[in-house]
Amino acid sequence: MSKLSQGEEKELMSFIKDWLKSHGYTQKDLANELNLKSSRTSEITQKVKEFYKKGGIFNIVKNLIKIEQNWLNNIPTNSQGINETHPYNQLDIDSLVNQIKKDSSK
Repeated sequence: MSKLSQGEEKELMSFIKDWLKSHGYTQKDLANELNLKSSRTSEITQKVKEFYKKGGIFNIVKNLIKIEQNWLNNIPTNSQGINETHPYNQLDIDSLVNQIKKDSSK
C-alpha cells in the first residue's frame, strides 16, 4: 500500500477526534483499545498508518468499527447506560404526583 498523504492523514485524524467526541470518549480510551502505551496523537497516527499499510482505508475503518462495537456493547458497564439512576425515577414521580394531589385538594 502507498502512504497516506499529509492531507489525508490530517483529515483522518480530524475525523477520529470528532468520532471520539461524538461517542464521549478520549484519545486515551482509543489508545487503550489500540493497546498503545501513550495516548499522544503521534502514537495514534502511527497506529493508523500501520493499519493503512496492512489494508488501506478499508483496514482503518474495519478496526475503528470493531472498537466502536466494543464500546457500544459495553455501555451498561463502562459508561452511563440504560440502567443509569436518574434523579427522577418512577417512585419519585409517583410521590410528587401524590403530593400535588394532596396540596391541590386543600
